[in-house]
Amino acid sequence: MTIGGRIKQARKAGNFSLRKLADEIGVSAMAISKYERDQDVPSSGVLLRLSQALKVKVDFFFRPSTVSVQLQAYRKHAVLGAKEQEAIQMRIQDWVERYLEVESLFPEEQHTANLPLRKVTSLDEIETAALELRDHWSLGYDAIENLVQLLEDRGIKVGIISGFEHFDACTFKADGDPVIVTKGELSGDRQRFNLGHELGHLILDIQGDLKPEQAANRFVGAFLVPAATARFELGTNRTDLNINELHMLKHKYGLSMQAWIYRAKDLSIISENTAARLFQQFRVNDWHRQEPGKPYPSETPMRMERLIYRALAEDLISRSRAQELYGKPLQLGWEMEALQLNDLAIRSGN
Repeated sequence: MTIGGRIKQARKAGNFSLRKLADEIGVSAMAISKYERDQDVPSSGVLLRLSQALKVKVDFFFRPSTVSVQLQAYRKHAVLGAKEQEAIQMRIQDWVERYLEVESLFPEEQHTANLPLRKVTSLDEIETAALELRDHWSLGYDAIENLVQLLEDRGIKVGIISGFEHFDACTFKADGDPVIVTKGELSGDRQRFNLGHELGHLILDIQGDLKPEQAANRFVGAFLVPAATARFELGTNRTDLNINELHMLKHKYGLSMQAWIYRAKDLSIISENTAARLFQQFRVNDWHRQEPGKPYPSETPMRMERLIYRALAEDLISRSRAQELYGKPLQLGWEMEALQLNDLAIRSGN
């Protein structure tokens, strides 16, 4: 990609208009347009101001490699505008390019995701597809402790982006590799639901009258809590579900309280009327926005950062290059504490 292409990518990722960016760095909008169309080359001073305004390293503009992002599924609010959606895609593209560059340092770590594609024509077949994937990954019927790390271990790249209120998650292929990106400002149970939903889009080949979003939603529940597990926890026939019971199950399986209600309804453990009454209780108490009790903790992708630290240990990259690839400072909390303690010891003469 050219310098102009990188300027355009960074501008759109930062949700800058031509005029806004021009005013920010002290040039005309026409000058920015010429840079982006490769009709002119910015001076070193302009590049420095561009990097500061767009919050990227100067080296970003000279990054040669690019990746094709082919969107497959997108979870978003109806009010998400085209410009914001383009900013999300550009932000994701930058992250994927850095991820692939880090991964290229360790060819033996480049594992192909083994995702069995399953044709489904009914909700029952979705239940079967979820069980088959659990069996394929040797998961058994127990709770999945960390869904993000499970997906990373199975060859799926997982990313988290923040700052876009009306974005939820998306799934796509990057140079043939499956990628799932979800919103950062989410509780862990909502995050896991998004990840499971997008995983459904990756493996389900939906046929007939099934609606893709409905199918992916059903897959989440079936994958995180198989039918046999749900009946073990709830019983086979219930007249009601207790809020405290749902809260405990949420923290055991990482599936939201409301998703548990759906799961119980889908498996006919409770009736449609019981489910409707419970959902009404959630709406009346505003629990449909923020469920009661302690939130389920969110999960963090670790693979890219781990590979960066490995590259540092092997002297394959410098620390400044590592921070550029990661996109933020790498220093860990315990490392900072150690430095502070060492500084304190020096000052006290110990």
